[in-house]
Amino acid sequence: MQMKRTESDRSADPRRQQLLEDIRKTKYALDCAYSNFENVVDPDLIDCSIYELKAVQMRYRFLLKQAELLDLTT
Repeated sequence: MQMKRTESDRSADPRRQQLLEDIRKTKYALDCAYSNFENVVDPDLIDCSIYELKAVQMRYRFLLKQAELLDLTT
């Protein structure tokens, strides 16, 4: 028989805390990547910004899926 985890048990889970911290940091990186993309004018830097933005978006999506698996989303 499995015991139900209480909200306090979930908040104490180090994996959960690390995932939430990773999501927060990645969201900040995503905001920065969007800002960089909007402000560059050199064609080479535009390409670089697009690649960076795509990479951060993929990481953010991955982390959100992990959060869904741990039932962290609201």
